[in-house]
Amino acid sequence: MDDAASGRAGRPKPQVLKGFRDHLPGSMILRQRIIGIVRDVFERHGFEPLDTPALEYLEVLTGKAGENEKLMYHFADQGGREVGLRYDLTVPLSRVVAMHQNELVLPFKRYHIAPVWRAEKPQRGRFREFWQCDADIAGSSSMLADAEVVAVMAEALTALGMPNFTIRISHRKLLEALGRAAGVPQSQAGSIYRAIDKLDKIGSEAVAQELMRSGIAPVAAERVLKLVTLRGEPATVLAELRPVLEGVAEARPAIDELEELFACLPDFGVPATVYRLDLALARGLDYYTGPVYEATVVEPKVGSVAGAGRYDGLIGTFLGRPVPATGISLGLERIIEVVHAYNLLSVPTTVADVLVTTFPDTTGASARIATQLREAGLRVDLSLQPTRGLGEQLKYAGRKGIPLAVIAGSAELAIGEAAIKDLRTQAQESHPLSELAAAARGMLAGVELPAG
Repeated sequence: MDDAASGRAGRPKPQVLKGFRDHLPGSMILRQRIIGIVRDVFERHGFEPLDTPALEYLEVLTGKAGENEKLMYHFADQGGREVGLRYDLTVPLSRVVAMHQNELVLPFKRYHIAPVWRAEKPQRGRFREFWQCDADIAGSSSMLADAEVVAVMAEALTALGMPNFTIRISHRKLLEALGRAAGVPQSQAGSIYRAIDKLDKIGSEAVAQELMRSGIAPVAAERVLKLVTLRGEPATVLAELRPVLEGVAEARPAIDELEELFACLPDFGVPATVYRLDLALARGLDYYTGPVYEATVVEPKVGSVAGAGRYDGLIGTFLGRPVPATGISLGLERIIEVVHAYNLLSVPTTVADVLVTTFPDTTGASARIATQLREAGLRVDLSLQPTRGLGEQLKYAGRKGIPLAVIAGSAELAIGEAAIKDLRTQAQESHPLSELAAAARGMLAGVELPAG
């Protein structure tokens, strides 16, 4: 083998782990646009930004999230410490509230937009590294807090143009009460959550079989399915359930909370057409204690695009006393799938508004023009290839999708002018250097300005 072949054989293969991705500029521009829209909604409701480390002590992350915990990436670091990558943003929030209780003002409204990691099987809209956009309220047991996070979910999805989304709302304690009323022992409540959570995916017959495999009697399994599939206006269904669940202690406060929550939503401006009571909604995480929410779109079939609920006991696992909390999480990857499928957002392919061309004898002047335009608020790409011809530089701008090009040759500069070429229409105008910024803004906005 010759030296060149040997060198090629010794090079590492450029690749990424399965379930992980590179996000090239075109993808990142869209992601940042979506994140910006969501951030604006969060901040309009007074939520404040928070960030936490990607790595946590393993004991911080364990014993709190059921099935998701099994998917955690964990290892011993060089110091022999057992650590794990965060698999959601809620457990780290709970640790933060416990650690910084004397620095935070309760109720604490925070948002957190960041990546999390789960070692699950990759599929459409599901990756091993993915981003969540969370908004949570710690320190309030009022259903006003739950109504607000549902309103935030609805506003964010509406702002993103999500088509025909539905927010399903239920209550973990109510689902447990339905199981008790059907004859399922409290010790088997977890089996109900896990099975019922799959109802939309595998159907009622398969769910009944799974319940029975968990040791639940066939009559009880049938009764549970009948109760959780009740449909109708929330007030009507909840009123119908009161006598059915009268003998179950957990039922009354759960029904009271749901009635209060549904009564609040219109006052928060949430249209009745975008939410419904769905008693089969369980949510998979073990730390939920109250109302739970999940948003889905019909097409494309990427599963839920948002969800979460109330978790009044989670912060207490760190603090030793209960602190009520509730929140929602938007799944950025699945939202992007829907945005792509429906072309919901018009996003440029580059961040630059203008390319300023350069020539060997005008590099200094071109750099000054670029600086002038940037100071005026325009995003400018200064050509770094002054020896290339004008055609090549304009071709570069076209491939990037830059809409305008400023062309300043020595003859134009001598009379204090430069040309602006609209690469979308091929129209070209000359303007005094002092008016370039205003002219460029006008062309970007589609306003015709007189040539200089």
